[in-house]
Amino acid sequence: MKTIAIVNGVNLGELGLREVDVYGHTNFHTYLDLLKQSFPDVKLLYFQSNKVEELVDFMLQNKNCDGIILNPGAFTHTSAILADTVATLSAKVIEVHISNLFGRENFRKNSLIASKCCGSISGFGLAGYEMALFYLTR
Repeated sequence: MKTIAIVNGVNLGELGLREVDVYGHTNFHTYLDLLKQSFPDVKLLYFQSNKVEELVDFMLQNKNCDGIILNPGAFTHTSAILADTVATLSAKVIEVHISNLFGRENFRKNSLIASKCCGSISGFGLAGYEMALFYLTR
């Protein structure tokens, strides 16, 4: 059984409540239950924090899992610390964003993390996590 960690950053604990026109009406725990049903042979770990240090600690504690799906939220554009951490991991990391970063404000078009990941998925809503899981479990 593969173990995949899903790591969500700043403000993603508010999914379903904030900017529903951008992020939708579904909270992540409801979506996580659907992912677990769709991938019953995968152990899914989940962690969300609004603090970079906590995200770093979680990823380092789980660096030997089979893959990490990382949605850093706005830390994507600001956190060299998070990028450096991703670069140290042995696990494959896929950067996922619910919204299309390239269709939003200019500052969102720059990811400090993307070059450290094996791939990036942006703009497909919550389905981006499922796409990343398909890749990591193939």
